[in-house]
Amino acid sequence: MTDSITQKIAQLVLDAGQPSDRVLHEVKRRILDSLGCYFGAWDEESARIARDSAARYGGCGDGVTVWGLDTRASVEWCTFANAVGVRALDFNDTYLSLEPLHPSDMIPALMALGEYLDCSGMELLKAIAVGYEVGCRLCDSATLRKKGWDHVNYTMIGAVAGLSTLMELNQDQVENALSIAVVPHIAMRQTRAGELSMWKGAAAANACRNAVFAVLLAKTGMTGPSQPFEGEMGFFKQVSGVAFRQEPWANPMRYDAILRTFIKLHPVEYHAQSAVDAAVEIHRMLGDPTAIASVKVETFEAAYTILAKDPEKWRPRTRETADHSLPYIVAAALHDGGVWLDTFTPAKIASTGIRRIMDVMEIMEDERLTQRYPREIPNRLTVKTVDGGMMVREVDIPRGHAGNPMTDDELVAKFNRLTQYLLPEDRRRAIVDETWRLDKLKSIRDFTVLLGGVAR
Repeated sequence: MTDSITQKIAQLVLDAGQPSDRVLHEVKRRILDSLGCYFGAWDEESARIARDSAARYGGCGDGVTVWGLDTRASVEWCTFANAVGVRALDFNDTYLSLEPLHPSDMIPALMALGEYLDCSGMELLKAIAVGYEVGCRLCDSATLRKKGWDHVNYTMIGAVAGLSTLMELNQDQVENALSIAVVPHIAMRQTRAGELSMWKGAAAANACRNAVFAVLLAKTGMTGPSQPFEGEMGFFKQVSGVAFRQEPWANPMRYDAILRTFIKLHPVEYHAQSAVDAAVEIHRMLGDPTAIASVKVETFEAAYTILAKDPEKWRPRTRETADHSLPYIVAAALHDGGVWLDTFTPAKIASTGIRRIMDVMEIMEDERLTQRYPREIPNRLTVKTVDGGMMVREVDIPRGHAGNPMTDDELVAKFNRLTQYLLPEDRRRAIVDETWRLDKLKSIRDFTVLLGGVAR
């Protein structure tokens, strides 16, 4: 026996029509951004471990591409390895609502299965748009983090929807795939509490791997537990604590969710993007960071809870903690005039200059800023100097936000900056060109062939 939310998700998948040209272009932008994040994270230890594990344990001649290698592996292992790489820098896109999400975490799973099935570029683009739509509607339906559960549970469900589109599952098969994914694989929020580990960047990859496994099983006839959401021990009782809001599910597939997602300009957790923008402005006026006497950061509840509440955020020791530390991110931007990948090296994290600024910093929630979230991402910085000067900057809509989007040229520049040390110029140009024409490709294998065998 199924339940209403499972039926609604399955119906969205089955009724999905053709996305508009605008939506298709946004999907291409997210693919290019994801690939930039992946190759930019090539030397990250978590990404290397995932690639090596896929080659060692999942390698098979009739598998699909582990990006950057000549290795082919099973769809599940490629999903995991490629998705860990996309997420390792915490630089891929974001959606903010009752629950935050990184929707592009789904893209490696959809590309892996699409390559395996020899899907067309248009089929891939549509499936990604479906995944975004379902994942973002889930975020609009109920919070998970406040109940101690991780947002990647929504990533997994969105991935099931997109994968089901690629596999052309029928109603029963989609419902079973959802149940097989959800009931056995609920992820805890402990992944993002305290000192953060490599698993922070691997949790969504694992969720998408579980989604692939569930869809493949459902396609071949496996049935899942009844009432995964509304049952007496189901998702609403055990995880969300409430039934989903009905409004997100009242409309047919419109494909507008991806238009409300944000691309990151800075490689930090999204709630800190506007804080970096403000800190960079103050750095330009300040000149000498040793002149800083005190820093006050006024922020909103989600940013404070996720990025500043835990004591580990005030003395980060790992990359994963540092890029989720509002005090560290603000101090680094004030000190260096920006944040980039080298901001999170062990030597930089231990920098005495950055730590001195953290030591004179206070961070507090401003309820007025909280009321403006998630329509805005407001952060206000007040810096006082040793000579009695004061500088105040507030940024509400960071660059890359849907209300302040990056241009295609800016996105390509981000891709090139991330990948220039690994990919030769001709390969970079070919990937960009083929991304823009994905909807014209009869087989995405003509695209994924550009992603293999490029490692130094």
